[in-house]
Order: sequence, then structure tokens, then C-alpha cells
Amino acid sequence: MKRSKLFFVALVCGRCLVGCQAQPPFGSEYLKLEKVIPLAGVKGRIDHLDCNAKDKIIYVAALGNNSLEIVGLDQGKVLHSIHGLDEPQGVAYVPQYQEILVANGGNGKCNFFNALNFQPAGTIDLGSDADDVRYDSVTQKLYVGYGSGGIAVIDAASHQVLGKALLPVHPESFQLLKSANKIFVNLPDANMIAVVDADKLKIIDKWKRDHLLDNYPMTLDQSAHHVIIGYRSPAVLEINSETGKSLHTYAMVGDADDLYYDESRKRAYIGGGEGRLDIFQEEPNGSYKEIASIESRRGARTSLFVPSLQLWIVAARAQGRNEASLLVYSVVK
Repeated sequence: MKRSKLFFVALVCGRCLVGCQAQPPFGSEYLKLEKVIPLAGVKGRIDHLDCNAKDKIIYVAALGNNSLEIVGLDQGKVLHSIHGLDEPQGVAYVPQYQEILVANGGNGKCNFFNALNFQPAGTIDLGSDADDVRYDSVTQKLYVGYGSGGIAVIDAASHQVLGKALLPVHPESFQLLKSANKIFVNLPDANMIAVVDADKLKIIDKWKRDHLLDNYPMTLDQSAHHVIIGYRSPAVLEINSETGKSLHTYAMVGDADDLYYDESRKRAYIGGGEGRLDIFQEEPNGSYKEIASIESRRGARTSLFVPSLQLWIVAARAQGRNEASLLVYSVVK
């Protein structure tokens, strides 16, 4: 066991040294930059995004600007801004009720807004550091990571808190494995992934990773029962969701905050603040091969993949002469 662990660490460190060196971009045939949408006047860090795919509207949590930016993809511009938020981090669009939930890191409040007229529609106070958000359209439940260790489950219709999963530290990205009724949660401050029973809201397993640091982004390959974790080591760690066994590690772009799996093409998409977009293709044996590493913009570490539109939308913060923008890429191959 000790020998395996040493080999595993060497693999991660070795790949990181190779991946962190300057290398020419490759794989440009997989993505096409369709447009750049300016976010005029938006300053500071940009956090997570969500989408109304039917109307082609993107919701952008502009954390450093204390605003939510509502962007029309067809119009190529900001349609509306909601100001007066307190470090918005997470956002979710609820199509059944045409509402938007914004999770605020500053005051811990979750603000609901009408998605048609952008008027306030309710507030839930989670105490502190409301962060990443997931929405299950089947159960119509919202999941919000918050505080020093918790995930709140909220009924989308009534805005009532149905329950809370208590965690040892603040959660970052988490994903719902519906077929197994589990929630996988990144806990970077504990170097751990927690497995939570989605009904009982209790931790049922803990996957410790002492040799990898800063596990922020996460995605699922639901059909293969894989959890794919992004570490800022940097490395990608793929884990079997049924056993917690580590399968493969790969070098990737640094400073990543979002990670997506494309079921139709069997690919993982990772964008990072290092200024690159990486694409990994799943092989028949279950391993992955990096097929693209494309320049984006320094500091652009949050993004959104919209499967129904086959668009990968990257949020680039204002830096130097570059104003804040959404870089809209289509997946073309």
C-alpha cells in the first residue's frame, strides 16, 4: 500500500511539472469562439453561472461587483443587472417557477428573484457564506452549500428549508448522483470528498486524499459511475463513485473552479484561471486522453457548459485593458 501511494504521488507531481510548462495550444478544431459578450462596468471576481437554455439567457454571479448579470446570448449583451447583492457566489435558474436563486457569500442569504421582471421573490438566511448551488428539476429541490460546513435543501415552490446536511468544513463543488441517491461533496479544507445520503442528509463515507490539495471543481459521469475531481495541484483525479477507488490522474490547467462532463461526446471540460481550456476524451477502457488545450484569458476560471446548446461559456474578469466578458464557445467536433 505504501509503495502504491508513493507511485501515485510521483505520477501527479511528474505530470504537473510537464503540464505547468509553457506549451503551444492544440486541439482548436474542437471549439469555435462564437462571440465575446462584454459585461460593461463589472469589476472584480466573477463566480458561478447558470442558464435558461430555452430563452438562451445566462445568469452571472459577479461576486466582486455585488451584482447578478442577466445576459442574452442571441442579443450578445447584458439585458439587466441586479445590484445590491453581497458577494454573490452561486446561482440557479428554476424553470418551473421562472425564478432565480442567488447565494450570497457575504451575508449568507439566498435571494429569490422573478426571472421575468427581476423583482425580489423571497429570501432565506443560511447564516454565512452561501456558495455553490444545484437544482434537481425532478424533485424541484435546490441544494446550497454554506457556512463552516453544510448543505441546505430548499423546496423550490415554497422556499422552505427541508433539511440540512452537516459537514466538517465548508463545501465547494458538489454533485447529485440520482441513481444512487447520493451527494458527493468536495471538502478542500479537509483534503476530502464526503459522500452524503441524499434522503437522510448524513455522511455515509469519506474519501481522504492527503497527497492532493485544493479539490474545488467536480463533475459526474453518471453512466460510468465516475466522480471526476479537479485539484489545484494541478491534477484531475477520477474516482469510482461506488468504491472511492482512485483510477487515473492527469495534469490539467491550473486554478480551475468549474468542471463539466459532456455525456453525448464522453468528454470532460475544464477551464482555469491559468488561461486555458482543457478537453479530455474518454477512451473505451475508461481512461481519458487530453485532446485540446486552448488559450482563453488569464483569470477566467469559472464557466458553464450548456449541453442542449452545445455551448461552453467562459467568464473572464476585467483585467488591464480587457473589460469583463463572457467568451462563448461552440463545441464543433
